[in-house]
Amino acid sequence: MTTLVGALIVAAAGLSMGSGSWTIKVLRRLGFEHWLFVGMLIGLIILPWGVTLGFCPNALAAYGAVPLSALIKANLFAFGWGIANVLCAISFVRIGVALTGGLLGGLGTSLGVTIPMVFKASGLFEKAPDPGSKAGMTVIAGVVVMLIGVVLVVLAGFGRDRALSGAKGKSSGFAGGLALAVISGILSTGPNFAFAYSQGPIVEAMKIRGAGELPATFAVWAVGMLGGALVNLAYPAYVITRGKSWKRFIEARGELVFLVVFGAQFSLAIALLGHGNVILGVLGASVGWGIFQAMQLLGNQGVGVVFGEWRGVPVGPRRQMVWAVAMLLVAAAIMASGNARVGQ
Repeated sequence: MTTLVGALIVAAAGLSMGSGSWTIKVLRRLGFEHWLFVGMLIGLIILPWGVTLGFCPNALAAYGAVPLSALIKANLFAFGWGIANVLCAISFVRIGVALTGGLLGGLGTSLGVTIPMVFKASGLFEKAPDPGSKAGMTVIAGVVVMLIGVVLVVLAGFGRDRALSGAKGKSSGFAGGLALAVISGILSTGPNFAFAYSQGPIVEAMKIRGAGELPATFAVWAVGMLGGALVNLAYPAYVITRGKSWKRFIEARGELVFLVVFGAQFSLAIALLGHGNVILGVLGASVGWGIFQAMQLLGNQGVGVVFGEWRGVPVGPRRQMVWAVAMLLVAAAIMASGNARVGQ
């Protein structure tokens, strides 16, 4: 039952994260730089710090009791993810949500799932079984199935691009967008590692001072993702300043609601991810991340379908995408079963 509850929570987190990209699709006057700036301001600063300071007694004193090495480590991972997030946003525009999500999922999952089993993380994740254990091998099998699904996503994406290029002319910026998506995928493990390798001492310090489980989880994200927040706020601010488009926030203020929704979805996603990982137990840093990535991919594909990325595409690529979705669901189930085998 614990595995099921944890799996459902991280699945909801992944769907929230993946589907959050719908908000950029409905913008008409605001660009992705405005979307990213406001979304990250809310998702990484306002909401996490609001919950931490509002619901974690003596939060600043608790942070002071945490080893500095844990905070530095988390923020280095987060900084890399910050770069990945900027590249991801650009890739959404250049090659579409579906293909970008596929590449991020494949590259990020392999590293994010296996590394915490090899190099043990903090807190309860220190007792994660090795990859060669029964549980570990089952989780790795789930990763293999997921990677097959990701390959199908990429193949379908290429097929889609060829079809649309033939109908509309040469695809603009596809190769560059693809390269950016690959780099983004490699760095996209940052949130998982930032949480896994720092949550132990931070959660303990918060709980000692009376914080509940969920606010303590928010506290990990609040301080651990500052490195990512730096990049995700500085880059779009630079782009907005260079384009002299700060005034668009006023001119297109009716669209601000979509940016706020994106930030809220993002913050909810990372909070649920951390909470679900803890519920999953010692393999949570691996299994939780794997399921999260699979569901994030499904959310990405859903957005791509709803907003017409596959309209006019031949049946072949669309069939590949259907099979990819099926493989992702099977992969998530296999990884969850691996979590249930801990101790066997």
